[in-house]
Amino acid sequence: MENWFSTKQIDENTFVISEPNHWEETNCYLLVGKENALLIDTGLGVSDISKEVLKITDKPVIAVPTHVHWDHIGGLWNFPEFYVHEAEKDWIEGNFPLSNEFVRKMLVKDNNLTERINIDDYAVFQGNPKKILTDGDIIDLGNRKIKVLHTPGHSPGHMCFFEEKTGYLFSGDLIYKGTLFANYESTDPEKYLESVQKISKLPVKRVFPAHHSIDIPTDIISDVDKGLTDIKKQGKLCHGSGLFEFNQWSIIL
Repeated sequence: MENWFSTKQIDENTFVISEPNHWEETNCYLLVGKENALLIDTGLGVSDISKEVLKITDKPVIAVPTHVHWDHIGGLWNFPEFYVHEAEKDWIEGNFPLSNEFVRKMLVKDNNLTERINIDDYAVFQGNPKKILTDGDIIDLGNRKIKVLHTPGHSPGHMCFFEEKTGYLFSGDLIYKGTLFANYESTDPEKYLESVQKISKLPVKRVFPAHHSIDIPTDIISDVDKGLTDIKKQGKLCHGSGLFEFNQWSIIL
């Protein structure tokens, strides 16, 4: 499928591979080290992201989704060396809590993929991870060390990834410009706030989100922290509270 992905170079050894033609605009990040490369998220899987990776590097690739949702794990079928957080091992091995029918409806929301794929054939990826990650683990790529941060809230096993040397934070679905989701049964608004407070303590120099624009200021972290804290003070940081809109972002609870 031609022109599904858009690739942009962030620095000499860091790239973003995006899906701009879908309403979710998923961003996947390729970090190339001396010995290995790390692919953070793999998109929807409607086109082969491994071909885009091979245009950039021929090093062995470790694929790590920030969390086990369809728009982050869809391309894992071409990466046998993939890791997930321990809290979502069960999901990726066949017990994902949402049906394929629900996911298919989400895929075509505000965007029609029927000319590109047979939507009725789309199914959430299942597989067996090579490694289970926990909070504080280090993924060593040779000359690059990436720290795993367990940041639940959007999902039980959601992870952010922090590279101390560059100050890069790969924030997944915890932080981005647009509407954040904490309204599914498997989400936890209270933990969402705790996770944002956790990353707010890091010396972040750039934030790289999993959706929409990658041109976002680092102070969006403190904005989300303040916003969620205010919602909590109102007693509304819970499911069913609805939509809350702020300057750079919004959230559905």
